[in-house]
Amino acid sequence: MKSYRKALLLIVIFLIVLIPFASTFPDGLERVAESLGIAEPEPLWPGLMSDYAFPGINNPYVSVLAAGVIGVFLVFSISYVVGYVSTRKHKQTNE
Repeated sequence: MKSYRKALLLIVIFLIVLIPFASTFPDGLERVAESLGIAEPEPLWPGLMSDYAFPGINNPYVSVLAAGVIGVFLVFSISYVVGYVSTRKHKQTNE
């Protein structure tokens, strides 16, 4: 199995195991903002998976898991494409 597939599989397993332990309580900056009464402004665009949940799935565990897996896949895909394009251009300039 190729190394990137092993990495994706390990990350998915990692997400499956650790998602139940994710805290639902705000931390750091969110807690300070709440204690000072600072309201979060309405976003211009809510994003693809707002609040780390996949829309349309009622089970919160499965929804967060789907959002995590899709997010990891998107990041790996974009990183792969950027790496491929940048090394391809670099090889063309050296020839």
